[in-house]
Formats: sequence, C-alpha cells, structure tokens
Amino acid sequence: MIERAIIIVLDSVGIGELPDAVRFGDEGCNTLANIARSVGGLYIPNLERLGIGKIHAIRGVSENVAADAFYGKMLEESAAKDTTAGHWEISGIVTKKPFPTYPKGFPEEVIKKFTQAIGRSILGNKPASGTEIIKELGQKHRETGYPIVYTSADSVFQIAACEDIISVESLYGMCKHAREILRGEHNVGRVIARPFIRNSGEYVRTERRKDFSLSPSGDTLLDKAKKEGYDVIGVGKIGDIFSHRGLTQEILTSDNDDGITKTIECIKKENKGIIFTNLNDFDMKFGHRNDPNGYAEALKAFDQRLPEILREIKNQDILIITADHGCDPTAPGTDHTREYVPLLIYGKTLENPVSLGVRQSFADVGATVAEILQITDFDTGKSCLKEMSATLQ
Repeated sequence: MIERAIIIVLDSVGIGELPDAVRFGDEGCNTLANIARSVGGLYIPNLERLGIGKIHAIRGVSENVAADAFYGKMLEESAAKDTTAGHWEISGIVTKKPFPTYPKGFPEEVIKKFTQAIGRSILGNKPASGTEIIKELGQKHRETGYPIVYTSADSVFQIAACEDIISVESLYGMCKHAREILRGEHNVGRVIARPFIRNSGEYVRTERRKDFSLSPSGDTLLDKAKKEGYDVIGVGKIGDIFSHRGLTQEILTSDNDDGITKTIECIKKENKGIIFTNLNDFDMKFGHRNDPNGYAEALKAFDQRLPEILREIKNQDILIITADHGCDPTAPGTDHTREYVPLLIYGKTLENPVSLGVRQSFADVGATVAEILQITDFDTGKSCLKEMSATLQ
C-alpha cells in the first residue's frame, strides 16, 4: 500500500507549446526540446531511463527504452503560465482568471498607497530583469535609500534593496504592506522581496529572497492531507507559493542541489503523506536569463543526483516528477512560456509502466495523490491510477 507521495517540481521545465500558446505569444516554445537543439543534445540518462524521451522527441535522449516510470504530459487548465497558478493547479485549484500583469508598470494609485505605507519614495516601477535593474539603479538606490520596485511579464510586484541600506527584515515589512495593498483588481500572484549586496563593486542578489503569495482560493490537496493527519512537507519555496498553508513542515533551500539533498533527507525519515519539492534554479537562473547552456547543465546536475533519490524510495512510496510551466531560454524575451509539462510517475511496486497520454489538467497529479492517500473530497482533475496497468501492493 502506498503511504507517501514525493512530488518534485522542476520549475519551468516545459515540454512543448500548448494549443493556445499563440494567445500568449509563445508559438514554437519547447523548453526541453529547444534547449537540446541549442546545445547539441541533452545528457540526462537517468531521466531517459524513466521515459522522458518517450513523451516528446528531445535531441540526445532516446525514446527507445523500456521506461522505468509511467510517462505522459499535462495540459495547463488554468488561464496562466506562472509558478503560483501551476503549483495551485497541481494541488487542485484551477485559476480561471489570470492574475494581473503590468507591462507599463504599476498604476499611480498603487504606487501612491505603497509609498505612503512605507514612508518613502521608490525607484523603477517598470518591467525589468532583476539582475539588470539593480545594475541600473543600484547606485541611485544607495544614494537615496529608496527601494527599487519592478515587475516582469509575470504577475509579480518585486521590491529590491541592498541589505546594508534597507535591512532584510525592513524589506520583508515593505512586501507585507504591498501584499495588503495589492488586492481586488490588483491581486498579483506574488510580491517578492529581492535583497542584494554590493560585492567588489557589483550588485549581487542574495539567497534571502522571500515570496508573499496570494492564499489559494480554496482548500488544496495540501490542506486536505493535513486535515487527514498526514505529514505535508514543503521543500524550497512551496511554503511561499501556498501562503504557508496546508503544511506541517517547511524546509528552505539555497539552490537546486540543496533542495535535492533536503528532499533525500526527508525521504529517509519516517513520515507518511506528501513531500512536495520545488527546484527553482532552472527558471530563476537560466530560463529567465536566456541561458540554454546553463539550463542544460542544471538538467544534467539534477539527472546525476536522480539515482540517489530513486535508491531511497521505499516500497510504500510513489515519486512524481513534473513541472509548473515552461520558460524556454531560446524564445524571444525572458517570460515564462505556455507549455505542456512532463509527467513521470515511479514506484517500486508499480509494474509494467506505459504511457499516460496527454492529461487535461495539472490537477491530475493532485487527484492521483488524493486517491493514493484515500482523500475522498478531492474533485478536481482525473487520477492516473485507473489508467495504470500497475498494481499497488
């Protein structure tokens, strides 16, 4: 009997444009395939053995394997392509109305309320790359003490500040003010604190980033599992994404490697329920920075550690590897991309893996886990278990 689900979200690892990608300006996007083409082929033999090459043609990855995992791809039902909507949908909440975005910066009414709340003016207020805007405005920020406010193509209100000018705790306080202000028509998906430091004359973002997300609009898989008495462990930024709801433990991480290590530590421990991990480097460090080579290396690094994860999987476990959206680093711009996401489901008691086809919602993950844990009041998505030829022992 399966008693625990380990869900690992490879943040932004999409696998091909959705049918409505043209509406989002994402025609032709395919994070995995386009990276592979750009770098001359991906080397991810362990993901290959699980069956990722059978989902879509990826240069350097064979489809002619007897897959060790059930495999397929999932369509995003939500009207969005961001981290919050993607993770919420995995857990059963479909976002029908997209979160607002601000391609021309935030309106005066929002900025006025914000500056009044924090007692000082701001710099920026425009869409920008986070690394570029601190280069552009870092010195002026140091001279004035004004925080840098910016957004992106995502639904985010980001506040950057140098740690020796505005303390990290003060920056978090500013974010809390912004989160209170950004409601109703301006209910952005996330307010993000972006602390940075000056190092050898250059401005460098630190690991003290903190997300202040909207609370999910209804009970998620995590809420339901917690109410049933299960352990629900969030690794990485899961706590931020779910507004610190539905979790029995939150474990912060510094990067992908740390996230993998801490996930393995959780798997080794005695717990029953859900381990939910987000590995954010793919998106933050490489997708948004149009760096296919760095992205390919990050995929290789995850793949090299995948056997460690598989070794620790117990007979009572099921491992689900998926993503929350795309972020094709070869596409124009630096935005997320509207894509299918891969679905790999592995378990030592799951036999004869086959294709799960094209799933119509990310919520199929939540429905599958809910059925495994015998959570009966989960009514979003369609469980994969009935389509599996395997037997849960």
